[in-house]
Amino acid sequence: MLDTSAEYLKGVGPAKAELLRTELNIQSFEDVLQHYPYRYFDRTQVMKISEIHAQSDFVQLAGTLINIAEEGEGRRKRLVATLYDDSGQIELIWFQSISWVRNSLREQGRYIVFGRVSFFNGVPNIAHPEVDLVNAENIITGLQPVYPTTEKLKSRGITNRSFARITQSLFEKISLTDVPEILPQGYLQQYKLCNRYAALRWIHFPDTDEHLEAARYRLKWEELFLSQLKIARLRLQHTAQPGYLFKEVGQHFNEFFSNHLPFQLTGAQKRVLKEIRMDTATGRQMNRLVQGDVGSGKTIVALMTMLLALDNGFQACLMAPTEILAQQHFRGIHELLEKMRVPVALLTGSIKGKERKDILNRLRDGSLAFVVGTHALIEESVQFQNLGLAVIDEQHRFGVDQRAKLWQKNEKAPHVLVMTATPIPRTLAMTLYGDLDVSVIDELPPGRQEIKTVHRQEMSRSRVMEFVKSEIGKGRQAYIVYPLIEESEKLDYESLMAGYEQVKIWFPEHKYRICMVHGRQDAAERERNMQRFIKGDADILVATTVIEVGVNVPNASVMVIESAERFGLSQLHQLRGRVGRGSEQSYCILITGNKLSKESAQRMNIMVSTANGFIIAEQDLAMRGPGDLYGTKQSGILKFKIADIVQDMHILEQTRQAAQQLVAEDPTLQLPQHAGLRRLLQNEARQSHWRKIS
Repeated sequence: MLDTSAEYLKGVGPAKAELLRTELNIQSFEDVLQHYPYRYFDRTQVMKISEIHAQSDFVQLAGTLINIAEEGEGRRKRLVATLYDDSGQIELIWFQSISWVRNSLREQGRYIVFGRVSFFNGVPNIAHPEVDLVNAENIITGLQPVYPTTEKLKSRGITNRSFARITQSLFEKISLTDVPEILPQGYLQQYKLCNRYAALRWIHFPDTDEHLEAARYRLKWEELFLSQLKIARLRLQHTAQPGYLFKEVGQHFNEFFSNHLPFQLTGAQKRVLKEIRMDTATGRQMNRLVQGDVGSGKTIVALMTMLLALDNGFQACLMAPTEILAQQHFRGIHELLEKMRVPVALLTGSIKGKERKDILNRLRDGSLAFVVGTHALIEESVQFQNLGLAVIDEQHRFGVDQRAKLWQKNEKAPHVLVMTATPIPRTLAMTLYGDLDVSVIDELPPGRQEIKTVHRQEMSRSRVMEFVKSEIGKGRQAYIVYPLIEESEKLDYESLMAGYEQVKIWFPEHKYRICMVHGRQDAAERERNMQRFIKGDADILVATTVIEVGVNVPNASVMVIESAERFGLSQLHQLRGRVGRGSEQSYCILITGNKLSKESAQRMNIMVSTANGFIIAEQDLAMRGPGDLYGTKQSGILKFKIADIVQDMHILEQTRQAAQQLVAEDPTLQLPQHAGLRRLLQNEARQSHWRKIS
């Protein structure tokens, strides 16, 4: 029953079904059930028109409709009417479906009107209200659901009200037996969960606040439990999966450690290397996440793990999300290994022709030990002789399918080392990386000073620029970063160019050397400008967030972030990490407009008050939510319909324990009480790459 196409519901039909599919990905009865309301309005409350005030949002009114008339022409055409009661009157306006609405309204008719109040020149009105004749049978009383929707659906007559009616018609077709229970009965009793049918009915049409709360709790619990169950099974699969055995710490590792380390390893780096060594010596596949704040030395740990692979006869690759970051990793690794003569190559989309062909041949015949690259590494033409280790930097920037392709290059899965400079809050780590073992590098290399961060408003710009001049006068270098302001690449480019011209006014080119880096430059020009700054041939690098990760210039001591209020906390923290990489005192200056929203002011205060990436990540998660924070909306991992891993942390903890216990007792879900879960996961597995994701 639940697989039936939504077009067979009352009020839908083929045309509206296609709209629901393209706009909301609703195709079946079950999809309709799982399109949950995000808020509710109490339709038992009717207010007087005179009670409307500046803070009024959605209101329900009762009155008589008069002065129904069409006004304007063409695109400006609209339908207006006046609703009055014994306390006053308000204008109702429709800009779409004018003829249909006009024909459905009666002059002097008594109506219940529901909608959102807006003000024009201080006078309230309601655009596109829901109107029902008083005593009409289809008036919804009690709590009315409000659904996520789109403007296109509204313009085609699928309003919030009509979607509620569609859902009501669905409940007239189905019963308890049509909605199979997927959770074991023991869980319903242990965790005080209502059954699935009741939860779905009450989430749409709750009779009481208690029913609504029970429905939310059940559906959140189910959603988080399913995600934790997948992770627990994946983790079990990883621990059982055979991997390459790295038997020894050999010549390459020892020579690098003894003769070529640029600085003494911190205690945290040594601890993480020991954990990696233990993983790779078990004969099982390693899946380890290494978290470390910017500048904590993750790349050295990754390189030493790659040398461990080489000592045991295997190749290794390092995959980075951007060409600039891949180039940075390649340069760093190449310089560190130059005296050891370990072959390493760079493979990105811009490497073509003979050079590319040569790299591919050497990977196939095994003569190339290490390759550093972008997503170009997952192309079918890239084949390894014996890939033993895959290092992935900034994991969350790769889509699910992209990562999965890397594991398909071997008969046996390579060891996987995931690195991130974006500290991950515990709640997100449990959800995004719950199948991985986690290591944390929580020490900075000796000699590093904490970066001084200050917030300055537009009116203080001259003082900021004078300070930058003083640092350049000491022989230092500076970044000036502009945000990606709009979705439009053209507007971003224009904004950056305007900023560049301003910088040249403050820093005349006859006295200062300025270069610029942005996404619209061709790769060769961008690389040329980056190299000028890296080599010290430019005093100032003007850039967009293309330099957010992977640029290492120890002589750069100042990071000026323009329009800092337009950045998220984690991004600001990443940008700040571009300085403070040498032994000199470094500074991060956040420039904002003079007027800030409450949230923007909060972000600036957090940045000024702490340099701890984990504290910043927790705050960012709380403010922005998980979908925006790590690009997971694109990867598809955190697309929860109703759960919120920040607000529902207590449920997440509960479901994690339940999932781990279930997998320990019944790893293949063969027990009769787990049949519903088994069927559900089998269906999902056919449609996704969950099994292959690390």
